[in-house]
Amino acid sequence: MKRILSIYLDSFKGLSQAAWLLAIVMLINRMGSMVIPFLGLYMTQVLHFDIKQVGVVLMSYGFGSVCGSYIGGWLTDRIGSFKVQFGSLVLAAPLFLLIPHFKEVQSLSIMIFTLSLIFDAFRPANSVSVASYAKPENITRAFSLNRLAINLGFSIGPAVAGFLATISFNWIFYGNSFAVLCAAVIFFVFFHKREKRSDIKSKKEIVPENELPQKGRNPYTDLPFVLFNIFCCIFSFCFFQLITTLPLFYREVHHLNDHQIGFLLGWSGFVIVLLEMFIVHIAEKRFSLISTLVFGTFLCASSYAMLNFTGGLGWLYFTFFIFGLGEMLTLPFMATVSVNRSTPKTQGAYMGFNSLAFSAANIFSPLLGTSIVDSFGFTTLWWATALTLSATAIGFYLVLKWMK
Repeated sequence: MKRILSIYLDSFKGLSQAAWLLAIVMLINRMGSMVIPFLGLYMTQVLHFDIKQVGVVLMSYGFGSVCGSYIGGWLTDRIGSFKVQFGSLVLAAPLFLLIPHFKEVQSLSIMIFTLSLIFDAFRPANSVSVASYAKPENITRAFSLNRLAINLGFSIGPAVAGFLATISFNWIFYGNSFAVLCAAVIFFVFFHKREKRSDIKSKKEIVPENELPQKGRNPYTDLPFVLFNIFCCIFSFCFFQLITTLPLFYREVHHLNDHQIGFLLGWSGFVIVLLEMFIVHIAEKRFSLISTLVFGTFLCASSYAMLNFTGGLGWLYFTFFIFGLGEMLTLPFMATVSVNRSTPKTQGAYMGFNSLAFSAANIFSPLLGTSIVDSFGFTTLWWATALTLSATAIGFYLVLKWMK
């Protein structure tokens, strides 16, 4: 037990102060991420949309996310990650307050598109900040710490949202807006005029001009990286069933109430908060990046297949635990691949492309997922998702071998 505790504590050592501050900002921001997991329930229970209309609105979120990821990466390379992150947070806060005023499919779709475009411009800029402030040997753990904060916030957010939903769904939007505004204020206080590690290094060292980093590859013509992002997109396609069709599955098949759904969604985040730094620390030391990504993807596939087996609430918690383990072994290392493939001058573009791969899945994932449920039922959806993830694991193995 002492040995395990020592390894666990070691997994948090060596991280820069800026990495911890970024994690705090992300924690506050994601504590307010209550809207998306409950958006499907809001549309079916309050607005009385049918399941296909829910898919259309959630698809608009995906379109906005794709545009936001691309624009966020493009702007980051031109005006810097600080301005993009701060602007995204400040502009998103009032938009959350406006959502309850849009009650038709078309108008709500436009509003959700606008919100996701602005809100998801934050992601590539934040990834660049994590890489810029982290020590080179700690990049994966810095991303894991950031994800730890995301998942801690995502554990708290749905649980709070489940409580607020019993009062009024509108309170979820108000709470989201307040949290984003708090994150903007704290981010400005912590990072206004803070120097990045690369900036400090450039002041201390005079680098001969012939040794300056070249412009580097274009991520959109880097064929191995393009294929890697295609598999990331397919992975995300399956991953996002977590926040689109899975809450509906809990409601319609297992007849869970809002409190139970909120706590169940928060459970995966709690597991990740408790174990991710420990597991990533061990995986970095004992396993290759390829084997880690492949095994993690297979675990996610297994968790979806497990949903088709009968069991009570305890079984649902266990399937989410397996999914959390898979998530820990995939998402941080995907970000590491993107950082390592880029140069200092193309980090924004590479991280933006990787974020775009996740965002693109948001376009068709909700619509196809809800359409499969409407036509064939949840059982078919979970088997199809499990098989797709298994094929994706093989794809990761082949493309990472090529990149290596």
